[in-house]
Amino acid sequence: MVRVVGETPRFAHESERLVWEQLCRTATDDTVLIPNLRLTSALKDHELDVVAIMPGVGVVVVEVKGGSVSVDAQGQWWTGGGARRSRIRPVDQCRDGKYALRTFVEADPRWKARHSRVRWGHAVVVPYTDVAADFATLDCPRWMISGRGDLDDLAGRLHDVCELQENSQRVPNADDVELILEILTGRSFPVHDLVVEADEREAAADRLTQEQATLLSVTRLIRRMEIRGGAGSGKTILALTQAKDLTRGQGERKAQRVALVCYSIGLSQYFKRQLAGVPRHHRPAFVGSFEDLANEWGIDTASHDRNDADFWERDLAVRMTEIAAALPEGKKFDAVIVDEAQDFADHWWYPLMKSLRDEDEGGLYVYSDENQRIFARFGQPPVPLVPLVLDHNLRNTQQIARAFGPLAPMRMHLRGGVGADVRFVPCAREDAITSADDQVDLLLEEGWQPQHVVLLTMGSRHPAQVERQDAAGQVGYWRSFWDEDDVFYGHVLGCKGLERRAVVLCVNAKTTDRAREMLYVGMSRATDQLVVVGDPHFIREIGGDQVAHRLGIG
Repeated sequence: MVRVVGETPRFAHESERLVWEQLCRTATDDTVLIPNLRLTSALKDHELDVVAIMPGVGVVVVEVKGGSVSVDAQGQWWTGGGARRSRIRPVDQCRDGKYALRTFVEADPRWKARHSRVRWGHAVVVPYTDVAADFATLDCPRWMISGRGDLDDLAGRLHDVCELQENSQRVPNADDVELILEILTGRSFPVHDLVVEADEREAAADRLTQEQATLLSVTRLIRRMEIRGGAGSGKTILALTQAKDLTRGQGERKAQRVALVCYSIGLSQYFKRQLAGVPRHHRPAFVGSFEDLANEWGIDTASHDRNDADFWERDLAVRMTEIAAALPEGKKFDAVIVDEAQDFADHWWYPLMKSLRDEDEGGLYVYSDENQRIFARFGQPPVPLVPLVLDHNLRNTQQIARAFGPLAPMRMHLRGGVGADVRFVPCAREDAITSADDQVDLLLEEGWQPQHVVLLTMGSRHPAQVERQDAAGQVGYWRSFWDEDDVFYGHVLGCKGLERRAVVLCVNAKTTDRAREMLYVGMSRATDQLVVVGDPHFIREIGGDQVAHRLGIG
């Protein structure tokens, strides 16, 4: 499947849609397609119907003309006939667009550092017009135009355009393609008012996330679903919205008794905080972690050793299953919603199923991201679920989403705003915490507020985290996540489902065990500014060459 940049395209003419769909079907998997690209140069505004970026081949700007296209004896191009005949200049349009786009890319300082031009080409497609085999004009040889009979080989013909037009230039490699895409997002953005810019991006992300919530109304008759999505896809907000909707009931759908369950204390505190202002009769019957649910059912977990895996992953669940089966009807649930479900062990699902009033038909809604599986648990719900996929990143800036993209479970459509470049600070592992502290200070100097900044470690905990957890306990410590007067210090293991505008990720892990997953989680917690601190060789080892490249690691 080709890579498409931007939102789902909307076409003014059916001819453009036909060409677009044909290219999507026939282009090679590594081809990048950009529809309806608008570009302003010093001379005029350009609208490029399709830009095809092909690693190992070149960049081609495509102009599409629908209807009946003809060329007269004077070489003038026309569309339509009779009274509706009008003059067109397709070759001028695609050629001018190509030069304007190439100039924009090559003027960028990031491209200038390469000191080398790649192949650029331009082509015309007239999908409803037959073009003779010997067609040619002075500015449009036959190989540069594709007609009705050429559509089956359209991608191959665009491949040939670069070879025939600019065979003296080098072909772009994968790094060139990524750099072109970065350049097309713009450069040198002002940072003097970071908070205002972040406010605007957050508002846009919230709007997109609420738009995505329409999925819940479309799937309201499905009682058992697994909603899969990468980081930034809005799963947590969707789970929260669903819990409120099912509790409240709408139209013909009756109000339900709902449990909203997760694994981590931090995420459970987020849910409770978000629901604190909701009227009691519109709040889910239970909101909290799996351990909170055990405590709700009268099991005292506080005295148990946190390192006793047998108790936490099996024995506790067995006891909870017995209690759930014996719950009176009024204490059971109509629906259970589980967020960050990849953290749940196999045995944990049984008490949840037994807690349903109708174990066979009761609602079970599971939100998961397999690439955030950073605990050694591989549990699966014991019942079949209808899978739904969220493949749009809504919460992270495009720069951040692109940086952790190679770690994500699927290729995501980037719909977040444009922000600052991701920063990488190289250092030895033993110096990572000190370097990360310096980066926190720098973020505050740049204008970020303390409540917007978090420092996350991947190995040993930051001394500030140890001190706060010892002083306030786990619940008090996590409640401080929303304090407005201090930076938060945490560990990647506890922050799934949570986000902050500016994140300093301290890569101080000693082993590679689950380190790739932790790197993915840590990088994706930042919505607006990401700083990664650590040993570049270790990061390349756990993240791969693509992540290293996107972090600027040579």
